[in-house]
Amino acid sequence: MTGGRGTTGLIVGAGIVSAFQVGKAPLALDAVRADLELSLAVAGWLLSAFAIVGAVAGMAIGLAAGRAGMRRLAVGGLLLQALGSAIGGGVGGAPLLLASRAVEGLGFLAVIVAAPALLAAITPAPRAGPVFALWSTFMPVGMTIILVAAPLLPVLGWRGLWLANAALLAGYALVVALRTKGLSLPPPAEHIGEDARDTLSRRGPWLLAGLFAVFCTAFFAAFGFLPTILGERLAVSPPAASLLTALAILASAGGNLFCGRLIARGWSGRGLLVIGFAAMAVCGIGIFTPSMPAAGAYVSCLMFSAISGLIPVVLFDAAPHHAPRPDRAAASMGLLMQGNNLGLLVGPAAAGLLAGSLGWPSLAALVAVVALAGIALAAMLPPRRADVSAAAKPSAAPS
Repeated sequence: MTGGRGTTGLIVGAGIVSAFQVGKAPLALDAVRADLELSLAVAGWLLSAFAIVGAVAGMAIGLAAGRAGMRRLAVGGLLLQALGSAIGGGVGGAPLLLASRAVEGLGFLAVIVAAPALLAAITPAPRAGPVFALWSTFMPVGMTIILVAAPLLPVLGWRGLWLANAALLAGYALVVALRTKGLSLPPPAEHIGEDARDTLSRRGPWLLAGLFAVFCTAFFAAFGFLPTILGERLAVSPPAASLLTALAILASAGGNLFCGRLIARGWSGRGLLVIGFAAMAVCGIGIFTPSMPAAGAYVSCLMFSAISGLIPVVLFDAAPHHAPRPDRAAASMGLLMQGNNLGLLVGPAAAGLLAGSLGWPSLAALVAVVALAGIALAAMLPPRRADVSAAAKPSAAPS
């Protein structure tokens, strides 16, 4: 059984509601800090704790997903996020809140590994390109929606926001379980140990994971605290700052889709990576330099988001081409997502520590140094194979 557009939309929606869990932390950051009396450094870990599990076990989860089945993993991931969000909404201190964010992170990783595989299994080859382009926008779209919901925060409170997300995730898991029953899916993998050894012995998957790590470090160092930064720089209310942040993040979706067209036209992936990382370095200076006018700082945010949107598309497109064989792309995808989560872990935590001790301008140097490291890693990428079918390609999505 193949899925129609409704099933495709349902699976993409699983990514979007999962992205809500990334976006709700910066949205409610000031409220959480005030309620639990958190320092800026601890608040940075509130953003980063989400990624702890993926940072240490991304590849293992990807391999296990091949063994357990992607449909089961997607539903389980939604339920894990619901559990973590429900626990977080009732905690009374930072340690339990951070632990609940780690549970959410495990569920998030499960969904973003499983959903592309489900889409590949139900999508006819002629429609694969448009479907994966749609999937590529799940993170900016999800984060934009949750940030646009900022006016609800004074009504619900941050705890109510967490509990509302728990209910949404649990309900969505039930719908996905019912609507995807009977789909024709690939059989479980049988030799995951061999897949892991072959993948880890190659340079390409490691470099791609490193590139995703430095991208996410720079992106979330800049954008993890953006509602707070914009509120201070532009002297606007928290809801207005969240809306401006949402628009900046949404610009990334435009970069994702535009990059897909450039790749289809034969643009060099390495060249696109250099453009993306160079833009992050330059625009990061514009965002955090105190002498930059407020309007210029916000334009820098928009450019940072849009042009850096080239990077994750290139990385996801390249992952199967650097796998040992096309049928072992899942292991490379897991390692890639491990890099993604490592950056999501390090970026906000490093930004919180630096900003707390040296002020916001110090983040310009952090973003620039990390982006330059990305350019260096891009130059080291080996040539890619050309024997990967469209059906085997994973999706592209920013994190």
